[in-house]
Formats: sequence, structure tokens, C-alpha cells
Amino acid sequence: MAVSYKKLWKLLIDRDMRKKDLCVAAGISHASMAKLGKNENVTTDVLVKICTALQCDIGDIMEITNSSNN
Repeated sequence: MAVSYKKLWKLLIDRDMRKKDLCVAAGISHASMAKLGKNENVTTDVLVKICTALQCDIGDIMEITNSSNN
């Protein structure tokens, strides 16, 4: 199983936000944003901060996929 953050990127496009804007709004580091960009694991604290900043649910920003699909 793997994690995909495609929903997050679509949400940012829909809200006309850049990754840099999200870093500031959520108070997360650029290193965490880089991990998200590579579909790597991040802490739940980072995910909660993003959900709080975007006022959404965790299912709105990520999904679990089969690793064979990556």
C-alpha cells in the first residue's frame, strides 16, 4: 500500500493556492512539503495542520493506493 496526495494538489489548484502558500497557512516546513510532493510518509501532525488550514477532512487530501499503481 502507498499514499497518494493527488487530491491535495487538485484542492490547491481549485483554491488557487501554491505550495508555498500552503506552507505558510498551515505552518509546515518546506521539507514536509517536499515529502508530500514525493508521496512519502509525513506525520499525522502535518496532515492535521493542512486539514485545519484548508478546512477539510483528511480524505479530501490523501488516499491509499496499491503500490503496484505507482
